Amino acid sequence: PLKTIEAIGNLSEKFGTNAFGRETMRRYVPKEVFEKYLATVQAGEPLDPKISGAIANGMKEWAMEKGATHFTHWFQPMTGLTAEKHDAFIDFIGEGEVLERFSGKQLVQGEPDASSFPSGGLRATFEARGYTIWDPTSPAFIMDGANGKTLCIPSIFMSYSGHSLGQKEPLLKSLAAAEKSALRVLKLFGNTSKRTKVTVGGEQEYFLIDLKFYNQRPDLIMAGRSLFGASSPKGQQMEDHYFGSIKSRVLSFMQEVDEELIKLGVPVKTRHNEVAPNQFEIAPIFEEAAVATDHNQITMEILRKVAAKHSLALLLHEKPFAGVNGSGKHNNWSMSDEFGNNLLEPGQTPEKNLQFLVFILACLRALKNHGHLLRASVATAGNDHRLGANEAPPAIMSAFIGEQLMDVFDHIENETSSSKAKNELFDHGLSKLPEIKKDATDRNRTSPFAFTGNKFEFRAVGSSANLSTPNVVLNTIIAESLDVIADRIEAKMRAEGDFKKAALAVIRETITEVRPVVFNGDNYSEEWHKEAEKRGLYNDRTTPSALKHLVSKETIALFTKYAVLAEDEVKSRYHINLEAYIKTIGIEAGLVKEIAQTMIVPAAFKYLNTVSGSVSTLTVAGLSKEALEPSLEIANELLELVSSVKKGCRELDKALEKAAKMHDEQACAEEYCSKVIPAMLKVRAVADKLETICDDSAWPLPKYREMLFLI
Repeated sequence: PLKTIEAIGNLSEKFGTNAFGRETMRRYVPKEVFEKYLATVQAGEPLDPKISGAIANGMKEWAMEKGATHFTHWFQPMTGLTAEKHDAFIDFIGEGEVLERFSGKQLVQGEPDASSFPSGGLRATFEARGYTIWDPTSPAFIMDGANGKTLCIPSIFMSYSGHSLGQKEPLLKSLAAAEKSALRVLKLFGNTSKRTKVTVGGEQEYFLIDLKFYNQRPDLIMAGRSLFGASSPKGQQMEDHYFGSIKSRVLSFMQEVDEELIKLGVPVKTRHNEVAPNQFEIAPIFEEAAVATDHNQITMEILRKVAAKHSLALLLHEKPFAGVNGSGKHNNWSMSDEFGNNLLEPGQTPEKNLQFLVFILACLRALKNHGHLLRASVATAGNDHRLGANEAPPAIMSAFIGEQLMDVFDHIENETSSSKAKNELFDHGLSKLPEIKKDATDRNRTSPFAFTGNKFEFRAVGSSANLSTPNVVLNTIIAESLDVIADRIEAKMRAEGDFKKAALAVIRETITEVRPVVFNGDNYSEEWHKEAEKRGLYNDRTTPSALKHLVSKETIALFTKYAVLAEDEVKSRYHINLEAYIKTIGIEAGLVKEIAQTMIVPAAFKYLNTVSGSVSTLTVAGLSKEALEPSLEIANELLELVSSVKKGCRELDKALEKAAKMHDEQACAEEYCSKVIPAMLKVRAVADKLETICDDSAWPLPKYREMLFLI
């Protein structure tokens, strides 16, 4: 039965009931243990190993009261997904005797097999030992299963040799680097904060289709996207789906998703229809970056599980359907001090807010000098289909800052007073409506890195991505820029002795430095692409092109300097991502051949037999040649198209054979990109033409007009 709003009840009462958050922990562990735990997660002090046993016992008692029978170290390997190995709470203490037990050692450390996860050459196949280590900064939670509940303990994943094999550890290290550099700058401004916090809000886009359609599409099942499909006569051109009334079946799904996430302590806030038919979005309130990353992974898992309960299929691919918008995961990044002050908040007079100007310029300088790394952080086969289309920014990494800040920069650079620093009121001409303030900046949906008032929105992240990867890059490159700016201010202070003059001089210099990466216009325009080239900005349109930057000397030096990734760990990420790209295209190419030859060609021949039978019948009936012409034209067109499909499959085979013979990974990936993908598209173009002329009732694949509109 569909749940109603009344059945779901008051969400605030359920918030965090399935999460072992701080308030829950306070009730289940001794006071002194809880205070030592807080000293770790709030003040950054080392975790006292003596308290792990008490926390483990309290966690076990809470979880068992909730009905949990097993626990798992929940971690994020380099697959982009999460992983878990379940163990029962019971220990066998004698013949026929068991005891429910969960020790501090079991809480702190687990040992999954590391040989079957991507390692990018860090581990040989026979070197199997790996470790999961509890991350105390992220709350444990209980995940409901069909017949039981499991306590999930957020953890990092590392090898026996100490190398990072997961997504979480580099994120935590990058956060530490960003904090250290930020505190150095804050100290210059007299800010006594001892901690800073990077906050992230991940807006998650997704598609839903009826499960029966999904189960009839091998491409959706195995590749996550439709490799065939003629455009529906109606797509998104009427612009009637965006923010439209939510259909009851989808709303029921959304309500259950909200309830499950609320219980898990995920602060979901917003839900709505997106631009494409059957596309939707869910967005949370901002959280500390590492927790936000965990919560986004949980969100994707809950979306999948709840969708299946409603006989729906969740599609998180960046471009599941051609011709309509793809899906992203907008990464909203900001930083605050320990007093809760947002360091990217301009205030009423941003031209006088030197601290704000330093932090926003550090972000812009990071993009100017390392935008190619940010592009590489979102480089996947799926995202290549999306970037540069109507719903996503291009591969050129630039920043939108809006007219007001642009005016502030101009006047600081020219040493004149700003004229656009104040917000305006809207004059809507209706006295019965309340007055509202106009925001300081507009929003630019074409910009990959847009300043939206008190944060930067990185719009290029793909919908299936783990938020760790782009945030590791963001945190590290911003840390580097903060240090460079601090160095410059300190040098000028030594020369001039006046902090304000020194800071203003460095701000003025940095504004000039970051100009090439600032663009407030239409990022889709051909003029911008030409201008970006003149400005020296990278335009890495494909994943193989983007990933090359990961193994440059400069990149390795950056990540090793800030102790985020060691050199071999940086190189392993390059190999893992390149291998994932090659395997993804290989799977898709195999599916194209299989579906074309075993489903599409037989359907075309079946319709050809029908047409041929009609021609024979009409011929026997004595119809003229002119009367038979339409049927003969259809028959000839079918034969030509089938022949083209078969020829296209042979050409695809040759392209795959050539790519497979290449021993160099980079060259192999480029061959898949430049030759295999075009060969796949050639087969698709002919098959999609067949779809438009074959008997609808005999076509073996659900069509776009069905999948995108029937729900």
